[in-house]
Amino acid sequence: MGRQVAIVGGGSAGMALALALKLHGVAAEIFEARERAAVRRDARVLALSDGARQILDWLGVWSGLAATPIKAIHISQRGGFGRSCLRAVELNVEALGWVLPAADLIAALDNAVSAAGIVYRENTRVGAGGTADFLLTAFAEGAVEPGAGQMRDYGQHAVLCSVSVAEAHKNVAWERFTSEGPVALLPLGDRYAVVLTCADETVAEVKSLDDAAFLALLQQRFGTRHCFIEASPRTAYPLGLRYRRDVVGERQVWLGNAAQTLHPVAGQGFNLALRDIWELAQQAATAIDPGAPEVLAAYARGRQADRRGAVGFTNLLIDGFAPDFAPLKHARGAALLALDLLPPLRNFVARRMIYGARAWP
Repeated sequence: MGRQVAIVGGGSAGMALALALKLHGVAAEIFEARERAAVRRDARVLALSDGARQILDWLGVWSGLAATPIKAIHISQRGGFGRSCLRAVELNVEALGWVLPAADLIAALDNAVSAAGIVYRENTRVGAGGTADFLLTAFAEGAVEPGAGQMRDYGQHAVLCSVSVAEAHKNVAWERFTSEGPVALLPLGDRYAVVLTCADETVAEVKSLDDAAFLALLQQRFGTRHCFIEASPRTAYPLGLRYRRDVVGERQVWLGNAAQTLHPVAGQGFNLALRDIWELAQQAATAIDPGAPEVLAAYARGRQADRRGAVGFTNLLIDGFAPDFAPLKHARGAALLALDLLPPLRNFVARRMIYGARAWP
């Protein structure tokens, strides 16, 4: 028998997978094309569901992280009636989610990987057949190739920054749908992390705005529930759907961004990746050969409903809230009102965001 698992990609998903396999007694080696120190330099902000927190706690990396809890999520549409609020207390959980800098999580994972003695090969690109002596090769980073599955260009960019507000955020996150795209505010320390969606043709102009003009734009898009008084420098990235049809091959598996890249609305991306990792580690735990066809087939079956559900959920939100057509706006308002008035439905939606397909009956 060859070596057990080669993990291509030494970012957050690859390191989390290595730790999960290690906990199940499955040896893995990580191959990362970048310098290891460069992996830690990640400017993103992550919104982790409480289900993701449970997985990270199992991996032993959660306790030292200074994450900001999300106690409630306020959902609304600009220019229309109806709103809903999801609350942690209604689900008997400490928080619906947690917000933290990606660099903090990566540092914690990296330290845990080192402490566990997991081999991490930095500056190492894996070519064709480069991991042939492993029983399984797991691709934990990289884009889904054209033709490998479902592709969609949303024609949008996400503009990212953080802002300070005049009044305390009280651990409430906001998802505000507008005709230009959703605006998300995520509590991070005493500030808000902002995800402002804008059309491709306007992103250059938005990025070039000075602070005062950007804050005015954000205020116009979000409304008056908060007063924004200072903004950090802005970055932007394009939004698209990349969904790999077949996540397993002959002694190969794709997970995380290598399997699917989603629109950031509802914050499903890395949470879905952690559920991929959990399922693969569970399947490998009892297998003599983690790359055997029956093991990989069981993994693919186990992930199908959750992956499809996440894609459908995000597309439903984007397509359902995009048209600025009066009858549709009224219908959306009625749906938000119904969600707020029906606790079982509201709690189901919250559980779907937290736990993925495990929330389905």
